[in-house]
Amino acid sequence: MNKVMDTLLSHRSYRSCQAKDVEESQLEQIIKAVQAAPSWINGQQVSVIAVKDLERKKKLAELCGGQKHVEEAPVFLVFCADFYRALVASQMEDLQLHVSDNIDTLLVGATDVGIALGAAVTASESFGLGTVPIGGIRRNIKEVIELLELPPYVLPVCGLCIGHPAETPELKPRLPKQAVYHQETYNKDVHTLLEQYNEIYAEYLERSSQGKRTGTWTKAVANFYSKEYYQGITEGLKQQKFLSDK
Repeated sequence: MNKVMDTLLSHRSYRSCQAKDVEESQLEQIIKAVQAAPSWINGQQVSVIAVKDLERKKKLAELCGGQKHVEEAPVFLVFCADFYRALVASQMEDLQLHVSDNIDTLLVGATDVGIALGAAVTASESFGLGTVPIGGIRRNIKEVIELLELPPYVLPVCGLCIGHPAETPELKPRLPKQAVYHQETYNKDVHTLLEQYNEIYAEYLERSSQGKRTGTWTKAVANFYSKEYYQGITEGLKQQKFLSDK
């Protein structure tokens, strides 16, 4: 394997950071990697807001559901789906912007953010830094929009903690390849594969938590998707003009 593959296959989430700043030159390279990532129609529908101010990080940690590592990370990046520049481009060219009329815009924005986020994670880890993505940035989406002063057509999708790891957690086992990788057509027969993974995951969970956590992967996922996890998403989408009020 080469160094890039070593980095990718060694990925883990780091929720504990040393009290040490991320070098500005490293952060600059991480953002360059984000900008080098592909995007739909080369629209570059992503913006990244770096938050280093302690009080602002404290507030974001609270809005993300009391996630202390957001506050403790020296750098917290907020990845936004951004069509504000498309609005300005439309005004410059005297054309109408139809973001809220097309649900595909959400798919485009979320996809571009996901690609950019992956680039940032890999770039960070290439410097020996640790990361953990934070979906909780959407938990109180309207308050985050206000705190970051986001204009219309800009939506916070995911956060990313970056810092120097204070510990090295065990690699989390992944689903069997056969459950994820399909050839030619989708293989729906995954029940047995998930049962096998449940055993591996339960052992990992108990081992990595010293017996404090138990359970299976299917139980965790089923519980998560048995209810609406974040409230106010629709209102946030309407506020930022990603959905119309019709």
